[in-house]
Amino acid sequence: MNKFLIICLGLLSFILSGILTYNVKGESAMQSVKGKKAVMIIARSNFRDEEFLKPKEVLEKNGIAVTVASSSLKEATGMLGAKVKPEILFTNIKVADYDAVIFVGGSGASEYWDNPTAHRIANDANNSKKIVGAICIAPVTLAKAGLLKDKKATTFSSTINDIKSAGARYTGADVEIDGNIITSSGPAAAQKFGEAIVKALSQ
Repeated sequence: MNKFLIICLGLLSFILSGILTYNVKGESAMQSVKGKKAVMIIARSNFRDEEFLKPKEVLEKNGIAVTVASSSLKEATGMLGAKVKPEILFTNIKVADYDAVIFVGGSGASEYWDNPTAHRIANDANNSKKIVGAICIAPVTLAKAGLLKDKKATTFSSTINDIKSAGARYTGADVEIDGNIITSSGPAAAQKFGEAIVKALSQ
């Protein structure tokens, strides 16, 4: 009987130890990103709602402060009707103020593809080893800025050739991580995209 109790107590101790270790790891990851800052760049119209809202929710839930930037301070409208009031013009982004720079997709995101300021922001963030994220068709902005050359990347199906022609190694993954650059395929992967950014910021 005593032997049985000892075994039971040993198992209970092992289980509790595992639970406590898991909680401590979870809390330490949370603590390591709390207070960090991200800027999300959306199109002035036709950004993709989920690609903005879901990652933003994931980031803020983990204690990351999110600033919304766009090419206009007027209320922006998503492809599915979401209304967002940008806080700053993207031309006023100071990369040094943020730990992550994120380009949101949607059909309107093409306004940044050939934009020299968007390219400068992306390059400044990359050169400073910040997290640089782009989802849906927004990876084309990174590609045209020269960030995806010889890098593993993913993008929306309609823009595969755009990133490949700029030297990217297209993988077709929902979310692709190569160093500090995180790309994602589209709205269905928006949650995973946000989680990947949080994880990258915790390292």
